[in-house]
Amino acid sequence: MDLGLSKRATELRNKVRAFIDEHVVPVEDEYHHEVGINGNRWELTERMTEIMEALKAQAKKDGLWNFWLTDSDAGYGLSTVEYAYLAEEMGRSQIAAEAFNCSAPDTGNMEVIERYGTDEHKKKWLKPLLNGEIRSAYLMTEPDVASSDATNLEMSAVLDGDDYVLNGEKYWASGAGDPRCSIYVVMVKTGSDDLPRHGRHSMILVEAGAPGVEILRPMMVFGHDDAPHGHMHIRFTDVRVPKENLVLGEGRGFEVSQGRLGPGRIHHCMRSIGAAERALDLLCKRATTREAFGRPLAKLGANYDIIAEARISIEMTRLLCLKAAYMMDTIGTQAAQPYISQIKVQAPRMALEVIDEAMQMHGGRGISQDFPLAQMWHGQRTLRYADGPDAVHRMVIARTELKKYRSNSV
Repeated sequence: MDLGLSKRATELRNKVRAFIDEHVVPVEDEYHHEVGINGNRWELTERMTEIMEALKAQAKKDGLWNFWLTDSDAGYGLSTVEYAYLAEEMGRSQIAAEAFNCSAPDTGNMEVIERYGTDEHKKKWLKPLLNGEIRSAYLMTEPDVASSDATNLEMSAVLDGDDYVLNGEKYWASGAGDPRCSIYVVMVKTGSDDLPRHGRHSMILVEAGAPGVEILRPMMVFGHDDAPHGHMHIRFTDVRVPKENLVLGEGRGFEVSQGRLGPGRIHHCMRSIGAAERALDLLCKRATTREAFGRPLAKLGANYDIIAEARISIEMTRLLCLKAAYMMDTIGTQAAQPYISQIKVQAPRMALEVIDEAMQMHGGRGISQDFPLAQMWHGQRTLRYADGPDAVHRMVIARTELKKYRSNSV
């Protein structure tokens, strides 16, 4: 099992790390400070645009752009294992991934259009997404059904002439608050209840400004709106979408979504490891530069043990994530689902523990705006719901384990 990096990928990883240290980290506080400064939290200020566009221009110039698309001639030709190392580096800053055009939900949405879209889809939406000119959102979860079981989804798409007519509501539409968001990738119900449960749904591309699309509210996450990215609650009322915007065909929504979510979960998890690494770095710097009761913080209480356990947890979690990435590369995303579920449970949970200890080491300032730790904790706790809650992934893991002992019906 090869979990390492090629020479070329090692050079890329080192360049990404240096880019983040030299260009991203120095401006991230200023970028976040600009949110809402003009009274509208759902706009990008001139300075925010200036910061991000400068980062993207430099990343393009340095050849650090769009390496998320694995196993494709359109990308760098990286394996999932190799990209995982790059995603880890990007996890050290909340704005780093966008600087390289490797941020969610755009990467998954671009992958859908690149792999399954028509030439017209690619010309209209993939090209500007690949250029970093627009953003996108992925709409699956619904407020009135238990969406952790996606076969419950009820938002309807009924064919009427040359259009599908969409009615229903979606929420937790991550990225839909961004003023640059131009395209939604939407899971809809196109088939009757007489069809098999996994054959009733389809994926369709909807323009963000289409008539009948109404943003009802931003969803608050632990009291924060995550502006200007946002997780929006959206209502569709008789929204007409050209039938050509259907992806692959009716009843193939789950096929498309699994091809999208598997890689996305690995990317999330490796970014979680990057966040944990940054938290441990901040913890150790604080522990060795501050004193209390006449001693460095590192020598007080159980801090040696805390630091050691954090390092052990990070290393174990990284190996588990790389194994899941390796399985995706070798046996395919669908067969690798149990491994993906394992890391999806473990990575955010581990990151939360390390970040929490880092906040403790920083005292009151650890939960303030003076350090990125509180924001990092907030993001990691939210990630335990994104792409499926822990309980669903544990069910996948347990069923796989029990198949060795019982019938497949367990």
